[in-house]
Amino acid sequence: MIFLYLCMTKCMNMQETKDISPYRQRLKTRIIETAMAAFAEKGVRAVKMDDVASALSISKRTLYEIYATKEVLLCEGLKVYAARREKDLTAATKDCRNVMEILLTIYKRKIEGSQHTSIMFYKDVVKYPMALQFLKDQNEHNRELSQQFIKRGIQEGYFRSDLDYKLAGRLFEILGKYIMDNQLYEIYSIQELFHNLVFVSLRGVCTEKGVVELDRIMKG
Repeated sequence: MIFLYLCMTKCMNMQETKDISPYRQRLKTRIIETAMAAFAEKGVRAVKMDDVASALSISKRTLYEIYATKEVLLCEGLKVYAARREKDLTAATKDCRNVMEILLTIYKRKIEGSQHTSIMFYKDVVKYPMALQFLKDQNEHNRELSQQFIKRGIQEGYFRSDLDYKLAGRLFEILGKYIMDNQLYEIYSIQELFHNLVFVSLRGVCTEKGVVELDRIMKG
């Protein structure tokens, strides 16, 4: 529920898929995959549009016809990857029996994903206004999800019944924002941040039943 940094937003004006030829649609997908892989590995600023065009063996003119600027390309890539991650998480958690199993699944996926993403990506992405707005819109979406997650945890007996789930959701959101604003990911790994900030805070809202399950998760 924390660190789910990317989701859907209106980052740019795009042609509807039905108006794009199959070749152009496949090319758009290849461009996004190539660019996002490079951004994740090297950071956004280190990757030039020329690099993306060269990697795909297409002309710069063709690339700029599809994505007018690198920021537009970045934002569209964030949108596509966010939708993909949300779909993957939905599939991965559909058989989870309770919120603690969901938490474990999200935790594992986040750790796996962080191993393939450079610190520079996190530093660079917030320097692009469209991407920054994207993240702000994402937070609005995640706020509701977080609150519903906590509410479910209360109903299942893993979180304290006297917990204000709306307030708790906002507090967890503030934790995530503090991490990004202070660039703590430069000092600590994502796993360390989860363990020391998220799970320590989460433990405080757990019932005895929840603490037992949380400890089991952390040892797994």
